[in-house]
Amino acid sequence: MPDVQALVNDFLNKLKKRKIEGSQATSRQTAELLRSVISQQRVPYNNQAGALIDAVKAVGEQLIAANPVELAVGNIVRRVLHIIREEDLSLTTAAMAGLNLSAVSDDEDDEERDDLPVLSAAVVAAAARSTLRPPSLQTLLEDMPDSAAIPHTSSSGGDSEGKSKSADKSSRSRKLKHDVIEAVNELIQDITTCHEQIAEQAVEHIHQNEVILTLGSSRTVLEFLCAAKEKKRSFRVFVAEGAPRYQGHLLAKELVARGLQTTLITDSAVFAMISRVNMVIVGAHAVMANGGVIAPVGLNMVALAAQKHAVPFVVLAGSHKLCPLYPHNPEVLLNELRSPSELLDFGEFSDCLDFRSVTGSPLLHVVNPTFDYVPPSLLVCSSLTRCLELRWKENVDGEILEILAQFITSC
Repeated sequence: MPDVQALVNDFLNKLKKRKIEGSQATSRQTAELLRSVISQQRVPYNNQAGALIDAVKAVGEQLIAANPVELAVGNIVRRVLHIIREEDLSLTTAAMAGLNLSAVSDDEDDEERDDLPVLSAAVVAAAARSTLRPPSLQTLLEDMPDSAAIPHTSSSGGDSEGKSKSADKSSRSRKLKHDVIEAVNELIQDITTCHEQIAEQAVEHIHQNEVILTLGSSRTVLEFLCAAKEKKRSFRVFVAEGAPRYQGHLLAKELVARGLQTTLITDSAVFAMISRVNMVIVGAHAVMANGGVIAPVGLNMVALAAQKHAVPFVVLAGSHKLCPLYPHNPEVLLNELRSPSELLDFGEFSDCLDFRSVTGSPLLHVVNPTFDYVPPSLLVCSSLTRCLELRWKENVDGEILEILAQFITSC
């Protein structure tokens, strides 16, 4: 078995040096690292969940501090902590239900016993999650069985109760880590297949002979557009190049290689071309709790253009990009500056030094931000515009449409 601390240090170095490209790869590797931490963590006989939570928290704090801009790391750490609490709660509730059901009084008739419901561990766990804890993203996305009420029965003391408690503790000791690791494996699988799951909805959003605008390069957007192409949708794609890294050039080449009609434009031409566009489809770096989106630089300009021309604005993001933090939180770092060499070569930069001064301070400063923040107001208006278009097609009452149109205009 590899040393956990060595794995943590290696991953920390990759995060600090920005060696991992993309939120999906970062999320998957974070989940895999935490799975290794959990599998090799020695837990005491009592408070096993507390020991696992402390271990994950200790590693998670280091990972978040190594790259505060990569919010997906913190999202995965929180998801894993939630998994540990949920599995511990499920096992505890199942054990309590087992004791209650096994402690039915012997004075009851057989017919009365037959009337009592037989609860499985899954049903008990679902009931516990739905009643003892507030709803969360993970519980909302899970396919939970119908919850059932746990019958209140009298308990009897004696050796049988002591043996049952001892057996339950032993069972939980063997089962908690196994269940947590299985749940983390499911999380890793969801992260790995997020592109395919999002692409399944492409036909519902892209229609025949539409013109789609996107910016930069996103694998989620690529698979989304190609899925629509495979469903015999005929459409055209405008790709803004995404300077200064020009990731849009890569996306345009991949789209052409897959047979999509593609037009490459400069970022400054977005406002000039937006009137020809039917929909904007873009990826995201993170989706904040207020509905705002952190995305590649230049996307706020695209959102403003879409709002100005009433063009639907669609953001594609996997669940690992949903962040429970607000952009005004002090622990949220919305941006980081990349190397000036992407804009200006070092030789060209050296020509801009003021050699008349003693220090030779530069007269030219280069700022190269990585991300844009798109406020939720732009996204809400775009989605309402799409809703308005659909309502027009359905011939809904004109007064409602007029109210919606006034609201969109006021936004």
